[in-house]
Amino acid sequence: QVQLVESGGGLVRPGGSLRLSCVASGKIGGLYAMGWYRQVVGRQREFVATSTNRDTTDYADSVKGRFTISGDFVNKTVYLQLNSLKLKVTAVYYCSAEGLKTNGNPRRYWGQGTQVTVSS
Repeated sequence: QVQLVESGGGLVRPGGSLRLSCVASGKIGGLYAMGWYRQVVGRQREFVATSTNRDTTDYADSVKGRFTISGDFVNKTVYLQLNSLKLKVTAVYYCSAEGLKTNGNPRRYWGQGTQVTVSS
């Protein structure tokens, strides 16, 4: 059974930093990407960043230059460094892992989330 466990969330002041971690366990066939999404209460989950097993990364425009993602596909771990956090951007950050089913179709796994609260 695949499990993704996030850690590192918490309370931080505006302008502060946090580092989120996510470790996946269990077999993920064809693992090719790991990333982060976030969800604010009352809004849809949104893409934040992704890292692929080809050493490529992608970011949402809203976090470019402030967040950095790094993936370790050998250990099935992904990190997200959050810098210059903005006030009132409190969200639950979810880890995502993408692999392939036996039929070749993609499959995404999700963690339970870790909350990041930005408050003075």
